Amino acid sequence: MTDSNKKIEQDSTVSMHFSLTLADGTAVDGTLDGEPMTFTMGDGSMITALEQVLLELSVGDKQQVSLDPRDTFGFPDEENKHWMNKSEFDLDAELEEGLLIEFSTPAGDQIPGILVEISEDKVLVDFNHPLAGHEVVFSVEIVDIK
Repeated sequence: MTDSNKKIEQDSTVSMHFSLTLADGTAVDGTLDGEPMTFTMGDGSMITALEQVLLELSVGDKQQVSLDPRDTFGFPDEENKHWMNKSEFDLDAELEEGLLIEFSTPAGDQIPGILVEISEDKVLVDFNHPLAGHEVVFSVEIVDIK
């Protein structure tokens, strides 16, 4: 049985439905059509500003907040754009501006990059977070707290 008086604290494990949209209403991510997201506060999987919104909420609570880029994904940095040789790409893929591609770092991590400009032999890739510079609207409904 869920304790409806329990409030989210710093080490709580939280299950919630959420939606993340741009300020203009464009959907970015969410769980409303599926299983709730479960995570532990402070484990690094949630942006600090979003965790702060959740503190003190209880099961059944709903919250919506608009967050500035400085509190979420930051602002685009020109130094995160890099020219790469076309030969480094899968030549079977159709390269087009605006395409989002996952790249592997030397450490084996996956990072997204957006193809910004394509020349005859080079491609300009933007490695800024795709939401950098955007105000986002975060809406949640708390399902469970442990």
